[in-house]
Amino acid sequence: MTKNLMFATLTCAAFAFGANAHASDVEHFKGKPSDTLEQAVSNFSEYNNKLEKVLAGDMTPEAMNEVHELTYTLENALGKINEELRELADVLEQVHVASEHADGNAVKRHGQKYLNVSREVIK
Repeated sequence: MTKNLMFATLTCAAFAFGANAHASDVEHFKGKPSDTLEQAVSNFSEYNNKLEKVLAGDMTPEAMNEVHELTYTLENALGKINEELRELADVLEQVHVASEHADGNAVKRHGQKYLNVSREVIK
């Protein structure tokens, strides 16, 4: 067996056994919470940067484990962002409908709410 083939075989075996050994440790990883939109956007940005750094390297068993853990926080953040943006779409619809009815007070009220939330995502 050549050195490269032997190394590849051992690496695969280590990964297979290592992944199983670590699965129970990582399986219950909760990730950082994203209770607010501001927290979700911050976590999303921070953990995307972390993921990018890991992806720039070799996909070792350790790197795979790190990616696995990072995804928990990213999933929490993305879930909160999606939830907030669905609600934001409803608020924007309120602005739209109020503008159709020439209801200036409602346009201002809903419009300000819309801008407050949307600016947490994009300044």
